Amino acid sequence: MRTYHCFWLLFWAGQPHQSFLTLLSKRTSGFPEKEKVLVLSGNSRKDFSRSKRSWMWNQFFLLEEYTGTDYQYVGKLHSDQDKGDGSLKYILSGDGAGDLFIINENTGDIQATKRLDREEKPVYILRAQAINRRTGRPVEPESEFIIKIHDINDNEPMFTKDVYNASIPEMSDVGTFVVQVTATDADDPTYGNSAKVVYSILQGQPYFSVESETGIIKTALLNMDRENREQYQVVIQAKDMGGQMGGLSGTTTVNITLTDVNDNPPRFPQSTYQFRAPESTPPDSPIGRIKANDADVDENAEIEYSITEGDGYDMFGIITDKDTQEGIITVKKALDFENKNLYILKVEATNTHVDPRFLYLGPFKDSATVRIQVEDVDEHPVFSRPAYIIEVKEDVPINSVIGTVTAQDPDAANNPVKYSVDRHTDMDRVFNINSGNGSIFTSKALDRETLLWHNITVIAAEINNPKQSSRVPVFIKVLDVNDNAPEFPMFYETFVCENAKAEQLIQTLSAVDKDDSFNGHQFSFSLAPEAASSSNFTLQDNRDNTAGIFTRKNRYNRHEMSTYLLPVVISDNDYPIQSSTETVTIRVCACDHRGKMLSCNAEALIHPTGLSTGALIAILLCIIILLVTVVLFAALRRQRKKEPLIISKEDIRDNIVSYNDEGGGEEDTQAFDIGTLRNPEAIDNNKLRRDIVPETLFMPRRTAAERDNTDVRDFINQRLKENDTDPTAPPYDSLATYAYEGNGSVAESLSSLESVTTGGDQDYDYLSDWGPRFKKLADMYGAMDSDKDS
Repeated sequence: MRTYHCFWLLFWAGQPHQSFLTLLSKRTSGFPEKEKVLVLSGNSRKDFSRSKRSWMWNQFFLLEEYTGTDYQYVGKLHSDQDKGDGSLKYILSGDGAGDLFIINENTGDIQATKRLDREEKPVYILRAQAINRRTGRPVEPESEFIIKIHDINDNEPMFTKDVYNASIPEMSDVGTFVVQVTATDADDPTYGNSAKVVYSILQGQPYFSVESETGIIKTALLNMDRENREQYQVVIQAKDMGGQMGGLSGTTTVNITLTDVNDNPPRFPQSTYQFRAPESTPPDSPIGRIKANDADVDENAEIEYSITEGDGYDMFGIITDKDTQEGIITVKKALDFENKNLYILKVEATNTHVDPRFLYLGPFKDSATVRIQVEDVDEHPVFSRPAYIIEVKEDVPINSVIGTVTAQDPDAANNPVKYSVDRHTDMDRVFNINSGNGSIFTSKALDRETLLWHNITVIAAEINNPKQSSRVPVFIKVLDVNDNAPEFPMFYETFVCENAKAEQLIQTLSAVDKDDSFNGHQFSFSLAPEAASSSNFTLQDNRDNTAGIFTRKNRYNRHEMSTYLLPVVISDNDYPIQSSTETVTIRVCACDHRGKMLSCNAEALIHPTGLSTGALIAILLCIIILLVTVVLFAALRRQRKKEPLIISKEDIRDNIVSYNDEGGGEEDTQAFDIGTLRNPEAIDNNKLRRDIVPETLFMPRRTAAERDNTDVRDFINQRLKENDTDPTAPPYDSLATYAYEGNGSVAESLSSLESVTTGGDQDYDYLSDWGPRFKKLADMYGAMDSDKDS
């Protein structure tokens, strides 16, 4: 079958005539050839005055992805001026000219040299022209034409993502939107069905479905439960050609996760829990943990625990561990095994975030029973009070009981308790306690004015187990009694002028009392009875705890009496009444006419040209310090003269005289000769002491030694007498060594070394008779005798 297509395009070439260009195209892919002819007329320009230059032909289509071995034939250019003699030359320019598209310059045939891909470039714009080969001038105006690549279905649909991830809440309704997938096809959507994509689900049924045209994935199954299955993998296919047979396809994977909703209530794994708690467990301490399981996660699994009922509702509490979602049971109050040893609680676990949509599944809470057994422990004694306050008067006699503390063992055994006072709190041992009954009594006198409060600690310990002990503070307040007489707050020393008038106030007195008075002190002042009638002064009680001293006569003479000592009696109004006699010193002084004191006696108290008493005392102290310094300096100088010539760190002067004199060897004849002590005949009477510097050169007094003295006692007595009468002997104790053995003995020398020098033979057989201790010596000397004999 032969098919012919003719495309006509008119060009205004800008020349006085029109020519016709013929385009001949043939198929090289097995189809029959077809011929396309373009004729350009040579009419005048005015005939085509409305024609535009470079009008475009109808589009030419060329199949993409040509698979033939020859070049693909596109078409043929022909000019009506071509005589066939080769005088014309055809030229092609534009997109791909010379590379992708070539033209036979003699015949005008156009061919495609490579496979064309519409997805790379769908349209090519080319320009063709015929020129004179000899002159190079165009014989035809340049004509433009378009080659459009005809699409074939050579691209499969491609999804925008290789993997999609989506999530939906569990228990969602059917048709709930999950995610939309999108696939694109690179083929031409305007030509055929090559780019028409249809979606379908390959994997994921019956849980999910996909809309074929939009790619929207929806749920397809009711009540999908996350606790049964959380992850789903769905495979979606996109196929072109409208899903018809032979279309190309692509796939993508969609990972769908079911998110959690609160559709599961908490549940205790067991209905009853057992715990044990020692009665010594301190408050706020945990004793056990319980946990209700919830299949949900995150905030949907958060649980709040509470104690709803039970006999231990006020004894125990429960808190929630936010990390583990466990209920921690704690002690709220102190436990007592002797009072109650078993508690039963009802604990409830409730979800904190409840979804109203799932209330039909039941109440989102659960309860369990908790049994707590209190264990007995050996407890320390317990005092009847947390602290004791005792009041006692300060005049209480010693060994008087002032109060009692009581403690007992709370255990069932009720062990006996002994009491003691912590001496760290009563260092002066003012109080003591009866170890049996806890009575506190005084062991020393009390004085409120010295110490008002005594804070001591009493210890109660079990007799059978002293480690079990407890302490309690005892605060002892000493109450006041009127045991202190009032007295002057200061030493009163005043003066009276010689020219004073009678009834003149010279001093106002006041008083203080160390005792307390609830209604305030009331002091009374009066002159002592011995001075009331003969005194030169009078005393007036002002009834306000003060009194005034007044003169009784007009003039006073300091030369007759320079100082008056006025005794004043001060009494209080408490019971028992306490009084004291205080003395006021009154000096008679010379005053000017205005009553200003000038001098008292011959001593100027406040004189501008004299020295004050403080200055005189300071001068006297300086003189004393200077004298003491001079005396000490002289004593040190004197002591320094008597220092030993040889000073040692080990010199114990009151016991031993140390002679650290090292000899110079056998040739040193000037060193100290200790043989003097051993041989009284070798005494050198001209040698002096070497341990101190002698003040005067007293010659040692030595008595002649008795040559025939064989008695060591006589020798020692002789040396002792010499030291006692020696004026050069030190004034301190010293150690004198008398290493004198005497002139000889009846037994003579027992040295075996000396016997060798005698040259005489000795018999040592008697050593064998002395017993086993001398057996070694007997063997040695017996061997020597046998050697000599041999």
